[in-house]
Amino acid sequence: MQITIAQKAQFRGVGLHSGAAVRLVILPAPVDHGIVFVRTDLDGARIPARWDHVTPSQLCTLLDNGEGATVSTVEHVMAALTGTGINNAVVEVNGPEVPILDGSSAPFVRGILEAGLRQQNAPLRAIRVLREVEVQQGEAYARLSPADHLEIHFDIDFVDAAIGHQEKRLDMANGTFVHELMDSRTFCRKADVVKMQESGLALGGTYLNAVVFDGDKVLSPGGLRHRDEAVRHKMLDAVGDLALAGAPLLARYTGHRAGHAMTNRLLRVLFAQPDAWEWVTLTPTMESRLPGAGVLASAQRIAAATRQLAVA
Repeated sequence: MQITIAQKAQFRGVGLHSGAAVRLVILPAPVDHGIVFVRTDLDGARIPARWDHVTPSQLCTLLDNGEGATVSTVEHVMAALTGTGINNAVVEVNGPEVPILDGSSAPFVRGILEAGLRQQNAPLRAIRVLREVEVQQGEAYARLSPADHLEIHFDIDFVDAAIGHQEKRLDMANGTFVHELMDSRTFCRKADVVKMQESGLALGGTYLNAVVFDGDKVLSPGGLRHRDEAVRHKMLDAVGDLALAGAPLLARYTGHRAGHAMTNRLLRVLFAQPDAWEWVTLTPTMESRLPGAGVLASAQRIAAATRQLAVA
């Protein structure tokens, strides 16, 4: 069945690229609503979270409603919504960029789970990929292949020894996003930081909301959360960008040095070929393998166990 958030969840922070203070609120929405961003500073301008509203931008995913309203860096909150199983929500934001928080999806996931989830009385449909589609740019490529649930395979290759070559495959069922990906932070190379800031980007970036690499060193305090945090974050981004399909994807995503723009190009190629995909109404078995299936129940069990330990 379709799912929305049970009550509002509120977040405050700064935009990674703008550096501006921003407030974001996730609110419940009715069935078949999907995810829609609302710019409260622009008289409630609505921006659908869909692949066909993505416009080219540097280093993030930017949505445009075609009437002058935009919102950028949406990938982390979109990944959190997918990872917690939310299909319908209004995401209010009082500026042009989603807050970066700690650079990962973890604060969004925790806020969503604290607010709770509400099952809605309507069946959930998904998009099933029927044949392979692929886009390429130089050595980079992204591919969608048929699968009965979402799988992600990603690899990256950087000259910095602290990153190097990293590769990971994950079956996204059974809360994998929450357990394996949600806390992996955005990253950059120190050599790129000055260039970005000279171009008016990363003005809100700090060592506390991004992992900064310099050769064989990790400059961010506390080091890495995972040895392969870089490739995990690229997978997190892919989950968020694939969420812009507008419904759960039943497919295997393969990314080699891919990024936001390439994943959006992949969705455009997919939907331009009607014989490459189809709508399906999910059965309970299919629903049980979605990324957000069982996440709330698991979180409630952990919270209950923690409370019991505290009392003891």
